[in-house]
Amino acid sequence: MPTAYVLINYETGAGQNILNKLKTVPGVIEANEANGVYDIVIKIASDSLDKLKETITRDIRTIDTIRSTMTLIVVE
Repeated sequence: MPTAYVLINYETGAGQNILNKLKTVPGVIEANEANGVYDIVIKIASDSLDKLKETITRDIRTIDTIRSTMTLIVVE
């Protein structure tokens, strides 16, 4: 099953709202705030790599208060 970690930077004060939205995205296994270069780390999985990429592009990167993302696709 294709899996990825998505590292997210968000606008100041938007953390809880983004976490709430991310937890409703299909395939999101974990969503946690982090200290460091990135503000949130999520783990996401899907039935196919194409579906995984589509979910990240459509459902995660389009959240208004997300400034940037970095996707790390897990190699098994």
